[in-house]
Amino acid sequence: MLIDLHAHAPLPGYYNQHEHWGPFFEKHDNGDVKLRVGHWILSLGAPERRAAVAAGNAPSVAEYMANWGDPKKRLAKMDAAGQDAQVVSVPSHCYMYWAEPEFSVPYSRKVNEVTAEYCADGDNRLFGWATAPLNVPEAAAKEIRHACGELGLKGLVAGGSNFGGLEFDDPEMDHVWAALCDVDLPMFIHGYNQSVTWGEKANDDRYETTAIVGMQYDETKCFWYMCNGGVFDRFPDLKVYITHGGGYVPYQLGRLNETNKNLDVKHNKKDLVEYLDNFYFDLELHEVPMRQAVLDLIGADRLLYGSNFGGSDAVRHDLTQGLNISDEDLQKIRYKNAVDLLNIDTSKMGRAKKLAA
Repeated sequence: MLIDLHAHAPLPGYYNQHEHWGPFFEKHDNGDVKLRVGHWILSLGAPERRAAVAAGNAPSVAEYMANWGDPKKRLAKMDAAGQDAQVVSVPSHCYMYWAEPEFSVPYSRKVNEVTAEYCADGDNRLFGWATAPLNVPEAAAKEIRHACGELGLKGLVAGGSNFGGLEFDDPEMDHVWAALCDVDLPMFIHGYNQSVTWGEKANDDRYETTAIVGMQYDETKCFWYMCNGGVFDRFPDLKVYITHGGGYVPYQLGRLNETNKNLDVKHNKKDLVEYLDNFYFDLELHEVPMRQAVLDLIGADRLLYGSNFGGSDAVRHDLTQGLNISDEDLQKIRYKNAVDLLNIDTSKMGRAKKLAA
C-alpha cells in the first residue's frame, strides 16, 4: 500500500474569496494560468503545464479549475502512480496568515469545508489536512477542533514561520497545541513564499527564493523554535511532520543540538535530539543518497511518504526506489506510519479494498 501525505489540492470552491487577496488563478499573456495572491504572482510552474503552454494547448482558467476540482481525475493519476490514498492540502501560498482576521478566519473555514466535500467524493482514498488562521491562535484552535472533529480532516497544515508576526514559540500558540493534542492528530509543516507579504514589492523576489530556498529555512525554523521554546515540554504528545526531507533539520541536526546547549536563552528541558520522537519527516528529496542518509539517521519509524504530488518539484517516481531497506521498514514509510499517525481505517479505503478482494 502507498499513502502520499504531501499532495496539494487547489479547489475552485475556495478561490476568488477576497477582492485583493483572492486567491486568484488568472490567464497570462503567454497563455499560462498563474496563481495570484494580493500583488504576488507565482512564477514557478509545473513541467506538465509548461509543456502544454509551449505546445499551444494551455487550458482556460475554467478548464484548469475544473480539472483540479474533479476528484475522479486525481484518482486516475493516483492509480497511474500506484498510490492507494492521498492526504491533500491547500497550496501553501494560500494560507492567508498575512491577511486581516476578518478575512483569514472565515477563509480557513471555507477551505476546510470545500476540502472535506472534495475528499468525500474520493472513494475513501482522499483525506484532507485542515488549515487554520494561525494569526489568531484562539480562532485557529476552534477551527482545528471543528475541522478535525466535525469535518473529519486528519490534522493541521501550517507554514513554518510568520503567522501575522507570531512565531511557534509565542505563548499564544499554546491554544493551537492544546487543540492538536485534544484531537490527537499531527501538524504538517510546509513553508510558504514569504514574499507574498511584501505588498507592492511582492514580485521583487527574484527566482522565487523565498519559496525555493526559504521554505526549507522556515521549516527548520519551526523545529528550532518549537524545541527551544519548550513547546514539547508543555505538550509532550504533540506530533509534527515536516516535509521536503525535514527542511534542513536532518542535515544539521548535530549542530542544532550542540548550539542549543550554549544558548543564553532557551526553554527546553532536554537535549534537542530527544525531541525527535515528536517529529516525522518525509523523503521528498531528489537524490537517492540523500534519502538513504535521512533513513539511516532518522530511522524508518519517523519517516513518511510525501512527494508534492503534481507540484513543480514533485518527485515523479517512487521515493522508496533504490533504498537499502528491509521490507518491514519499507512498509512503515509507504503507509504504516501514516495509518498510525492519522488514525486511518484501511479497511474502508476504496482501492485497498479492491486489491484485497
